[in-house]
Amino acid sequence: MSVIDFIFSWQIILQPLFKMIRRLFSTLITDYPPVGEFLPVASSNPSQSAQNGSANSSGSTFRSPHLESLNWLHTISPCFPVSGDRIEVIYEPSAFYNTLVSKCAVAKRRIMLASLYLGIGGKEAQLVTAIHDNMKQNLQLKVDVLLDFTRGTRGEKNSQTTLMPLLRESDNFRLSLYHTPVLRGLTKKLAPPRWNELLGIQHMKLYLVDDTVIISGANLSNDYFTNRQDRYVMIEDRKLADFYADFLNKVQEFSLNVNRNGEACLHDGWDMLPYKSAQADFAGEARERIRNYFKSVMDRQRTVCEEDTVSDTWIFPLIEMGQLGIHHDSLATKSLLSGCLKDSKLKLATGYFNLTETYMDTLTKDCQAECSILMAHPNANGFLGAKGPAGGIPAAYSLIARKFYEKLQQSGQDHRVSLFEYERTGWTYHAKGLWYYLPGSTLPNVTLIGSSNFGERSVNRDLEAQICVVTTNGGLQRKLQSEFENILQHSTTAEAELTARPVPRWVRAVVGLFRNFF
Repeated sequence: MSVIDFIFSWQIILQPLFKMIRRLFSTLITDYPPVGEFLPVASSNPSQSAQNGSANSSGSTFRSPHLESLNWLHTISPCFPVSGDRIEVIYEPSAFYNTLVSKCAVAKRRIMLASLYLGIGGKEAQLVTAIHDNMKQNLQLKVDVLLDFTRGTRGEKNSQTTLMPLLRESDNFRLSLYHTPVLRGLTKKLAPPRWNELLGIQHMKLYLVDDTVIISGANLSNDYFTNRQDRYVMIEDRKLADFYADFLNKVQEFSLNVNRNGEACLHDGWDMLPYKSAQADFAGEARERIRNYFKSVMDRQRTVCEEDTVSDTWIFPLIEMGQLGIHHDSLATKSLLSGCLKDSKLKLATGYFNLTETYMDTLTKDCQAECSILMAHPNANGFLGAKGPAGGIPAAYSLIARKFYEKLQQSGQDHRVSLFEYERTGWTYHAKGLWYYLPGSTLPNVTLIGSSNFGERSVNRDLEAQICVVTTNGGLQRKLQSEFENILQHSTTAEAELTARPVPRWVRAVVGLFRNFF
């Protein structure tokens, strides 16, 4: 008898043991803070409300009757009307990198980069050099970088050490590191690097250069610049850029500020260390500052939307900060999924298939659209070949996807929902978001793009940012359609392989207990 067979012959003993370990681990952290009201929530059936002619509380609506079922978006987020001609869709990681470097090299007023981390390779060094050289020539240029504390300080050479020369040289450079308030006490002392990132990270990917905003799911590292497929939308709009600049400033307030000595200190105007102050106090104050900011922008933009008569595209910023008690993007996403009309189409992509139970239930029971779901094949998963337990993550995602497919079959919905896997030689897959086609549309009318993977981590642990884009601009719609087709061309149907793909038994044993950590 093999060791594995021996272990699983004692499964009746090991399963309670796993649960005990999980419970013990949870006692070392205060998991999720109480959820306070963030912004108004859309009705449970927004499309039905629209069909019945119900008015939304904001007073704003789309001019086109074709978009009537989406009017509820105006009630849950600030709206920025723009021309779709001011939006570019970037298809390849190399183009994303070249665009970012070229824009940072000639920025006039501001550069703001928010990411999980900055890599330490040659391409990353070229980006830093472009910013550094520009700062030397332009003394008015202000640069802000927001990264995750645990990921940005991992290793002897890391994101922080890479940026220290700029920090020491100029008062116009600011480096902020977001430290989750969940990582504290014994867990902070004992959890090794990588493992401490399980409890929550800064995961937003927002890149601002003057009045240009790039929304993406890509980090600032070599793979994301070369052969890791993601999504990238670039928007030229002063008001939207100002909104995200002020928003990132708010997040920086409760992040740690790195000084010229490399010490992580409190920002001015904030007096609570995330790992020492009461977690509820930290989360509550941070949530209130973000909430007040969003509400003030909503009030201002409501008037802008009501007066606008020329725009053909509307941008709704969405955020999720579960560890701070902010659930905004997830509620909007659920409303969008549940509000999909009959004869509509939905394309959903995630780099890591670990949809929340709420999303899976909504897709199975409430969504009326014909759905295509795109995910990474294990060979395109960034965790493939990782050392230790992380090496089992691709198999865990396959297992979760298989269970979802079985749920569709049991509900008689497998004819309506199709699964696809991305696999491309030498590439990994990290693209996420959705494309929604209203009834009768052959091109997408709505897209979600940003950092969220629609999973347990995205909803409950990490800081996430997305935008919901609604458009009637034919040029932009064609670009979004080309974007999806560009990704889909490297994909194949997944149902048969998912059913037959072997999953290690140790992965089966632990995935249900720890799935909200990956």
